[in-house]
Amino acid sequence: MIYAAVKHLHVACVVISGTGFFLRGVLMLRGSPLLEVRWIRVLPHINDTVLLAAALGLTVITGQYPFVDNWVTAKVFGVMAYIVFGALALREAATRRLRIAFWLAALAVFAWIASVALTRHPAGFLAFVV
Repeated sequence: MIYAAVKHLHVACVVISGTGFFLRGVLMLRGSPLLEVRWIRVLPHINDTVLLAAALGLTVITGQYPFVDNWVTAKVFGVMAYIVFGALALREAATRRLRIAFWLAALAVFAWIASVALTRHPAGFLAFVV
């Protein structure tokens, strides 16, 4: 029962995180001053903290660990890439063109991470390409 609750919390946070990142990217594309609104800057960090806590809870509950289970390891590295690309997209990249490229890259990595979780295969949707 606890597994189902933690998994649902994790999935809900994933949906909120992905949707929020997509929408912040749209705001970035439009040059919207809304990106500077405090709650829009803070809320993703709160959600991502809950997301990480749920992920760690699932790891303990299921006994599936990074560097032991390949698909979990792939997700961890994917999350690191997603964070870097997302930061470059929304804050760090010097030009608009680079921000757009990193935003699209982050969205692609996000989709790949989700496919790894759904298939429990380290290649995710890329397994169908190769």
